[in-house]
Amino acid sequence: MQVESQAILDTADALDESFVQVVESIQAAVDKEGKLILAGLGKNSGICQKLVGTFNSIGVSSSFLDPVQAVHGDLGMCQAEDLAIVFSNSGETREVIELIPLLRRLGVQTVAVTSDKTGSLGTVCDFALSYVANEEACPLNLAPTASTTASLALVDAVAMVFLDQGHFSKEDFAKFHPSGSLGASLLLKVDEIMRSGERFASIPVGSTVQETIVEMTRAKAGSISILEESGQLAGIFTDADLRRAILKDTEVFPKLIDDYMTRQPIVISSGSLVADALKAFEENKIDDLLVVDENKKPVGVVDGQDLPKLRVV
Repeated sequence: MQVESQAILDTADALDESFVQVVESIQAAVDKEGKLILAGLGKNSGICQKLVGTFNSIGVSSSFLDPVQAVHGDLGMCQAEDLAIVFSNSGETREVIELIPLLRRLGVQTVAVTSDKTGSLGTVCDFALSYVANEEACPLNLAPTASTTASLALVDAVAMVFLDQGHFSKEDFAKFHPSGSLGASLLLKVDEIMRSGERFASIPVGSTVQETIVEMTRAKAGSISILEESGQLAGIFTDADLRRAILKDTEVFPKLIDDYMTRQPIVISSGSLVADALKAFEENKIDDLLVVDENKKPVGVVDGQDLPKLRVV
């Protein structure tokens, strides 16, 4: 693992302007409504398949092309608007090198991913990305290990930089991941999981602590919103606040809640993604998150205890 980790670090240190050129070339292909074609043999075919999945998941249409099958009809998937990313560790794999002039004849630009930019593949492609793997993790220094890890990490980095430079939002990402807990946490809105109506505890300012506890108990809630006369949020009071108040003053119940509530609590806007709520929970170490409308009036609460049941954490 140290050998493979070192290969990734060495590859990161060796990045140059070609990395930027490849990111820009992907954008150019996307702008022309083209797709990415990833091609490689042997272990590289598996890497290509994984990267096809990565690029498709961030909205970049991608397909795998087997260099051997390409000359038996599969070349028909390629169009002039496409960009081909072609893998060969040595840069001398015959079937891969023979694929390049066929792609260029169709007007497809090509990117070599290799350990040797000066090899045959690197010199015949339009762009070349090189990775550094001074040794394999294999005891015989033969089985592709560090080299395949470095090449995968390199093109993963291209994909993530492209994603970072684009306009691909969490909502876009959710469209391509609608299934399972990942899809649920990204696609759901807080309005769909918050406690509202009878399950949402609220009380006006000027109420007593005892009245506040009665309302919290009725709603079976661990927190309650304290409201101004206008209906806007004045503060929040939680079970933890009650415990702290009792420790300081055992005669707290007849006193006004205004003196014990937390003013300016953490809130989230109605219509926000559950993913944003999860981030708020993690960053602020809170148990309850109030949901407010466009007028800053509370309309519900996301209870942290509900999240595991909804399988969004």
